[in-house]
Amino acid sequence: MVGKLLNAMLIFVPLALLAEFVLHLDPVLIFILAALGIIPLAHMIGHATEELAIHTGPKLGGLLNATLGNAAELIITIFALREGLLDLVRASITGSIIGNLLLVLGLSLLVGGLKNGLQTFDRRTAGLNATLVILALVALAVPSLFDVAIQENLAAELGLSEGVALIMILLYGLMMVYNFTGGAGTAREPAVEETIQPHWSVQRSLVVLTAATLGIVFMSEVLVGAVEAVTVALGLTEFFLGIIIIPLVGNVAEHLVAVIVAYKNKMELSLAVSLGSSLQIALFVAPVLVFVSLLFGQPLLLVFNNFELIALVAASMIAAFVALDGESNWLEGAMLLAVYLILAVAFYFLPADEAHTAGEAVSMLVR
Repeated sequence: MVGKLLNAMLIFVPLALLAEFVLHLDPVLIFILAALGIIPLAHMIGHATEELAIHTGPKLGGLLNATLGNAAELIITIFALREGLLDLVRASITGSIIGNLLLVLGLSLLVGGLKNGLQTFDRRTAGLNATLVILALVALAVPSLFDVAIQENLAAELGLSEGVALIMILLYGLMMVYNFTGGAGTAREPAVEETIQPHWSVQRSLVVLTAATLGIVFMSEVLVGAVEAVTVALGLTEFFLGIIIIPLVGNVAEHLVAVIVAYKNKMELSLAVSLGSSLQIALFVAPVLVFVSLLFGQPLLLVFNNFELIALVAASMIAAFVALDGESNWLEGAMLLAVYLILAVAFYFLPADEAHTAGEAVSMLVR
């Protein structure tokens, strides 16, 4: 049912291209069409990657999933970097993390709890992921806190962000090695592997993956090109678009998967999607963008404003507390959703000038 709906939404891809390049319609309408078009394309990337993972085996397949899990959002933020929308990029990083930890995990716990009552999951794996989430928060917060002391020294700011980014990528690699070599399950009973037959051939999976990626490239260009006009027309800030709207657009298909598997009482898989996606954004996507930004002459510093740091602290701490006991219920899901909605309302009313970070001022000097 969900798959058919997402496939039907592919109609928005040609409509967005037609509205942008032929009819030159209102930018707000173009933004909406492009956003709706990205959703099924992101789903196609995820599905094609899963099919390839079946063919390649669990280890290489896991690496594919870990690398391409947030491909849609990575592409969107790269186009935003090219346009110099650094606030949008930083807000998107923050929004993706808190969205996965609060909105996705909250919906999963709420829906799963209402359907199945008290749900359990492996406490050891959840505890490890919760610890990594806290560590990722520390890694993102350090450049922001230390920037106060070195903000007059551009070289030091760049060196700090690049150094932290490199360490985060190395840590992400170690996490992948640990997971793929069975480190997470050394103290557990060996699981009986479920044989899953692929529905697509390798060739078809590669064709779909390539086509969907190219589609997201075009949709991202259209989406980012309409951002400025949308902020003016709707009275929204670039910051709000980045922290709430863009993460929803890029990850909604993955969000649905987490909620569906929680409804089916597969909480370990649901937590793997929500917590795993947050870790991928924090430890892989964010540091990669630091180095990608150098290609555009738009250095992206890992310097977040106080409001983003507060949101990250709140999301990571409450998500960690929920995951540590190995049990979940619908009330915990409702609490996570409440925190997300509170933050969304606060960011909606946050003035644009208050959302700027010190990193934006530095990047303006570089330009």
